[in-house]
Amino acid sequence: MDKLNNMQVFCRIVELGTFASVAREMDLSAMMISKYIAQLEESLGVALLNRTTRKISLTEAGEVYYQRSKQLLDDFSELDESTSQLGRNVKGTLRVSASIDFGGLYMVPAIDAYQQAYPDVKIMMTLHNSQVNLSEGSIDLAILVTDTLDLGVVARKIAETRLCTYASPGYIRQYGEPKVIEELKFHHCLYNTDTPHKDYWIYRVDNEEVKVKTSWRLASNNGRALCQAAALGMGITQAPELSVATYLAQGQLVEILQDHRIPTLAIYATYLQRRFMPAKLTTFVDFLVRYFAEIDMHNP
Repeated sequence: MDKLNNMQVFCRIVELGTFASVAREMDLSAMMISKYIAQLEESLGVALLNRTTRKISLTEAGEVYYQRSKQLLDDFSELDESTSQLGRNVKGTLRVSASIDFGGLYMVPAIDAYQQAYPDVKIMMTLHNSQVNLSEGSIDLAILVTDTLDLGVVARKIAETRLCTYASPGYIRQYGEPKVIEELKFHHCLYNTDTPHKDYWIYRVDNEEVKVKTSWRLASNNGRALCQAAALGMGITQAPELSVATYLAQGQLVEILQDHRIPTLAIYATYLQRRFMPAKLTTFVDFLVRYFAEIDMHNP
């Protein structure tokens, strides 16, 4: 078991990049992590890691050992999963990542409904807008609202939404409504710093996608904050329709530049392909597909 533990520590150092990161994840001291690696290298009789004050890198032996160790650890995990499911109880901890807006608005009710059907599955949900590297192993499932996907991942579409441009009736009364995208440069714009398109807004002109760089007045990485600002008349925002559904229903925001709206954005559940898919993962993804097919996210 000591060898298996040391192997797990070694793989996480390779994946996270520092001893300190692994120590925090495992709630151990950095000295203890170093001890595990020293034990592993001593038992093998080779150095696995090159250590400098700046970074850690793999030796040639370390590269080979990591690839084989990772496969063995995955096999052990799959063995545990397959054996535990012989009792027909779906259980375990599922680590899920989602964007701040979508996760905060829609994932909690979905998780509640799922856990009523599968009470032995624990969900650890992280909300952020950063790109998720599933190969690092810290996340089992990433929910993405996107028009582009990384290679090498399985993607199941669970829903879709439209990317639209919005302003409040009060803002339009005071500043007028832009009728063409070129007029946006004369308006106060509210810019989301964490979109895949950076500081550009995306539109469709003559069946072609164009990027428009706006002059922003307020910027934030939180889409809900920007929708609130738009509802208060602070400016114009571009956002997925699912993020502004409540504001639209209450008449606090209206859509503008409808003729230049791009095609719908898909919302995907993404995960790595494995030889054996844990039941906690497959049941959750299947449930999300059914759940979002039955609700209307755009009419709260």
